[in-house]
Amino acid sequence: MLHPSYVELMDAVNQGAENESDQPIVSSRYSIVMASAKRARQIVAGDEAMAGKYNDKPLSAAVEEIYENKVRILPQKD
Repeated sequence: MLHPSYVELMDAVNQGAENESDQPIVSSRYSIVMASAKRARQIVAGDEAMAGKYNDKPLSAAVEEIYENKVRILPQKD
């Protein structure tokens, strides 16, 4: 699978917003990069990848999981 663009990842994550008046969960590429890296570290530490079973790279699996909405990114509370 070719990796989705940052915009496609942001759209996939923000689909989870409950209604149109909600703030987007992620509003920058930095947020997507940080979430992907955190999930990749979890996979390296021993968590089972929920996507990318045929891909041995943790970061690729993490990006795929985010794109397929198999993991959720929770908005940070102020």
